[in-house]
Amino acid sequence: MTDNSLLILDDDAPLRTRLRRAMESRGFEVMDAGSVAEGIDIVRKTPPAYAVLDMKLEDGSGLSLVSELRAKRAECRIVMLTGFGNIATAVAAVKAGALDYLPKPADPDSIAATLRHTGDGMPPPPQDPMSADRVRWEHIQRVYEQCGRNVSETARRLRMHRRTLQRILSKHAPRA
Repeated sequence: MTDNSLLILDDDAPLRTRLRRAMESRGFEVMDAGSVAEGIDIVRKTPPAYAVLDMKLEDGSGLSLVSELRAKRAECRIVMLTGFGNIATAVAAVKAGALDYLPKPADPDSIAATLRHTGDGMPPPPQDPMSADRVRWEHIQRVYEQCGRNVSETARRLRMHRRTLQRILSKHAPRA
């Protein structure tokens, strides 16, 4: 019997719950954690075969779990997720031992394909990826929530005019 144990580490509880359900429906046996400390505790007790780790959490970085996973279970397949994608953190994640580095919001099919991909090169593209408009909208919503729903602060961080942001926030989400 193959081991399909999966650790999901993310401090965003609704996202973690949705991802847990999605990965369970894809055959994984999911354990989840909302903090680096919880994640380390799980890894020390029952090291998983797979891990999906958020890069930035309130109590640290998901990168700190990579070395712990490698020490407890060297063959663990790790995917890093982040809402703050840049080249430096992607390089750090891969150097630390992650298979791939995916921007949030990541599609569960893409995550599962990346975790299970065993050949050389990139895993196949998702069957039904999110549209660019939807990815943009999701990113804006995430930054807006992280800024405490403060429009001015969100606009400053996204480097856009406040009124433009208000117009975007007043519209419904684009289709997936």
